[in-house]
Amino acid sequence: MQPKNKEIAAFARLLNIMDELREKCPWDRKQTMQSLRHLTIEETYELADAILEDDLEEVKKELGDLLLHIVFYAKIGSDIKAIDIAEVEYGFCEILISRHPHIYGDVEVENEEDVKRNWENLKLKEGKKSVLQGVPQSLPALVKANRIQEKVAGVGFDWEEPQQVFAKLTEELEEFQEEVKDGDQSKMEAEFGDVLFSMVNYARFLDINPENALERTNKKFIKRFQYLEKKAKEAGKTLKEMSLAEMDVFWEEAKQI
Repeated sequence: MQPKNKEIAAFARLLNIMDELREKCPWDRKQTMQSLRHLTIEETYELADAILEDDLEEVKKELGDLLLHIVFYAKIGSDIKAIDIAEVEYGFCEILISRHPHIYGDVEVENEEDVKRNWENLKLKEGKKSVLQGVPQSLPALVKANRIQEKVAGVGFDWEEPQQVFAKLTEELEEFQEEVKDGDQSKMEAEFGDVLFSMVNYARFLDINPENALERTNKKFIKRFQYLEKKAKEAGKTLKEMSLAEMDVFWEEAKQI
């Protein structure tokens, strides 16, 4: 399938604008990959928020912001003769083709799991020493745990049934409670980590994204707590002046909204 002329023209326009900004704008000219890094992370989280809110207009806007960053990195690399955006695109096209032999070759797959398994095995053949090599060290721990489990499952290191994972979770909870009784802070933390890791694994088996699930709960809690603050203010009180019973009345109201 050939790209549409308007898509080619739009991307060419973005590249031309980036060239002009890099030449004429003091801020754009000053940027480095290092200075952009934290901004890119921020933009990625803003896109994630828009997706979670199912706000497609905001998703469109944030996609534009991220696309700008990709072009910006390529331009900075081009300035020092290290990166060419066309080479980036063509190179990744070849990777996509080679990792989809069921589309561009004669490999047959039955389902999504076969596709993921082939993907990880092909990456190892490309020179990766470990399937976990592609998990960024700087990922948030919850996201990282999910990616680690997806990666190892892709090469067959996995439980067979959800019930097995739940049994493991129950075992880890019992071990955590034993350490709580003993009161050793370091061991409690270690066992709590095992509980979280098992919870993430169980969520994966239930096709639940743990990051999305937790963020939905965060947003729900924030909404309800802010309702509680609003009602306390209307009653002429601070939360510290209210009893738990009084706060619980407003909390239950918030749950109905």
